[in-house]
Amino acid sequence: MITKDSIETAYSFLHQKQRIYVHSTLDWQKDDIEMAIAAYADDMSQELFDAISGGRADFLRDHKLFQDDITKAVEILENML
Repeated sequence: MITKDSIETAYSFLHQKQRIYVHSTLDWQKDDIEMAIAAYADDMSQELFDAISGGRADFLRDHKLFQDDITKAVEILENML
């Protein structure tokens, strides 16, 4: 069961990091955000991860797709609230 608290926590964290990521011009900062989000995804409840990932195991972990993934995750989490 996905709790409202877990959705709110994930949304808050991902939304904050997404806003910084899209406006950052620093590669090291973007890399740090990608690593933090990947670690967060590793510890996230599997049920919640499955709900936002569409079944992709590399969701929020693929450098090339990261900006699209985090944007999608924030949108899905916002709709779940």
